[in-house]
Amino acid sequence: MNRLWQLDLVCCGSHPVPVCLRVQDPSIAWLRPSAQTRVSRRHRLFLCRYLVRVSRVRVVSAKEIDSARSVGEGAVDTLRKLLARKAAEVIRNDPEEAATALELGIVDRRWLDDPVNQPISPSKPTEILMHFLARSLERKPSLLSTMGLSAVQLLAAFRSHGNGEVEEVTVAFTDLEGFTSFTDTHGDSAAAALINEHHRVAGPVVRRWHGRVVKHLGDGLLCTFPDANGAIRAALELLENAPSPLRLRAGLHVGEAVVTQDDVVGQVVNIAARVTETAKGNQVMVTAETARAAGAVPGVEFRHFRKRRLKGISERVELCQAVPVPTPPAG
Repeated sequence: MNRLWQLDLVCCGSHPVPVCLRVQDPSIAWLRPSAQTRVSRRHRLFLCRYLVRVSRVRVVSAKEIDSARSVGEGAVDTLRKLLARKAAEVIRNDPEEAATALELGIVDRRWLDDPVNQPISPSKPTEILMHFLARSLERKPSLLSTMGLSAVQLLAAFRSHGNGEVEEVTVAFTDLEGFTSFTDTHGDSAAAALINEHHRVAGPVVRRWHGRVVKHLGDGLLCTFPDANGAIRAALELLENAPSPLRLRAGLHVGEAVVTQDDVVGQVVNIAARVTETAKGNQVMVTAETARAAGAVPGVEFRHFRKRRLKGISERVELCQAVPVPTPPAG
């Protein structure tokens, strides 16, 4: 019988060691036809006896092994990129599901825009769970009584920020321009309804950019974000979703702060609040430090850099406006 065998050897010094056998010979009971198997120590004597029947013996160098490994890794990476593109495309094609996935932190907006080079999500499982709980309670407040306050408190205890730790955060303040006049004209009931609707819409926007609404301040919000890039994009999205007929304004600053479950304390908070006072309706004002920390923000330009005196801040602070701009079409 003409056996079609190939024996792969790896050189250990001057002695070739058989490590892999490719064989097409149904007479060998411990190998299936066309199979490939690693050679164990107890089979080496067997191979030596039958080496005379081997039609081709090839020594596999370490360089060849590295090359084969590199080819395999490249194929896996190509497949990963293809699957990432397809998955992102499927999510983008369903805006409602995409909004939910972004709000909960299951996927990241930057991954949707560039699934090959960006991580799918920076959120931890406990953060996703907290986002889901906050979303559910906003939509159905009656769930609080169903779950019980103790369950909510237990879940809140799993937040990564909750022990008064010092963190670098981007702090954003927002408020609604003309809210006092609106209340005077339309009454307290209409004003309360408008604020409730604003909070209902704002919560998902903040969560989509991995932020947290720390406090509701009348017609305003105090929010924190883990990075300046997402904070700016969230603030601009909040402008677009301001409750008619009012206009929203926002101010942002980045720096270290003491962060707890229900508050954030530090000079960064004071500066962000003063920056907000410089903004007009439908404007997002940020410190130059925040703009530098954000880097390139798709669809956003920073304009009108200038230093200003802010109330209660000893040194002049350089500010600029984050302005949305049309993005050129792809290709």
